[in-house]
Amino acid sequence: MTAPLIIVGSGMAGLGLARQVRARDTARPIVLITADSGDDYAKPLLSTGFAKGLPPARLATRSALEAADQLGVVMRTHTRVEGIDREARELHIGDERLPWSELVLATGAAPAVPFKIPDTVAGRAFTINDLDDYRRFHAALEALGRRARVAIVGAGLVGCEFANDLIAGGHEITLVAPESAPLPRLLPEPLGRALGEAFVEAGMTLALGRSLEALESVGSAIGIMLSGGSRLEADLVLVATGLRPRVELAAAAGLETGAAGILVNRRLETSAPGIYALGDVACVDGVNAMYVQPLQASAKALAQTLTGEPSEVAYGAWPILVKTSLLPVVAMPPTRSPARWRIEGEGRDLAAFAETQDERLIGFALTGSCVRRKVELARATPPLLG
Repeated sequence: MTAPLIIVGSGMAGLGLARQVRARDTARPIVLITADSGDDYAKPLLSTGFAKGLPPARLATRSALEAADQLGVVMRTHTRVEGIDREARELHIGDERLPWSELVLATGAAPAVPFKIPDTVAGRAFTINDLDDYRRFHAALEALGRRARVAIVGAGLVGCEFANDLIAGGHEITLVAPESAPLPRLLPEPLGRALGEAFVEAGMTLALGRSLEALESVGSAIGIMLSGGSRLEADLVLVATGLRPRVELAAAAGLETGAAGILVNRRLETSAPGIYALGDVACVDGVNAMYVQPLQASAKALAQTLTGEPSEVAYGAWPILVKTSLLPVVAMPPTRSPARWRIEGEGRDLAAFAETQDERLIGFALTGSCVRRKVELARATPPLLG
């Protein structure tokens, strides 16, 4: 019996690859192994559900069983792979040894929480990185039965999108971050301040320029101690302090890894024959782009490789559309530090151009009505991975 193609991870990367492979090969045995429920959903929708009043069940387009049946694959949910035997080409799952013909690691990235969450508040402090996390946070909001006071720690992409979504959903939001303006990795500060002004105008409280020092239980609330001696209280805390690629399984098997993920070439091949990495966990030729378009391009290229047509992936100049309806934001961050940011516009309608010393465009950021320039500017910007 032919050993299957095994994909570890059932997020957008794992399921997306399974779809692409199945479209090219209707007979190949495929097994997906996932540590969570395996439901099929679009991860970007997690940060738009509260404004729309969507319960978790509405975010899933198919259950794991339905997805497996539709694709003709075996789906093993709530299953953790404990080890990879590269020589025997087997996975270790408890006492089970599961053979593979080719192995794809699509293990994603895990929330990076840079501070300790005490046991006394653990049931009221959350990260949201998948549908199961969303279910738990949604249940906590429902249990309150009223408008919730939510402190969001982190003003990056995830923090700002959830802040926008939750305040639109009727909750009271405080955004906490050590930086002086939102989206510091995507926007130069004047554009970040414009987004912050839109947040404040909508009723949000900004606690910027402050780090979280401790959490404590205060009756039914959470006390949040910040640098500089300030303090606030919230019903729930949502931690959005970044993501860290889940490389532990790969590293334990001796695959080459780094802070940016499992190191792969443009064919998504790891340092071990027959093992590939895809999605948020993969650092492709030095680039880890945790966004939908690079993921989809990688899944398509890898499916071609796995079905007999070796293919290299390329990433275009794909701007990031931030889901902040309070102020539209689009960003194409430069892959290297620009010589300068040149900013045009007025009010909250701003365009920022990342330029080299000889005035070549290598990235841009747009807010407000200026976002309509995204296609024009993307055409003039170098590809992320050409």
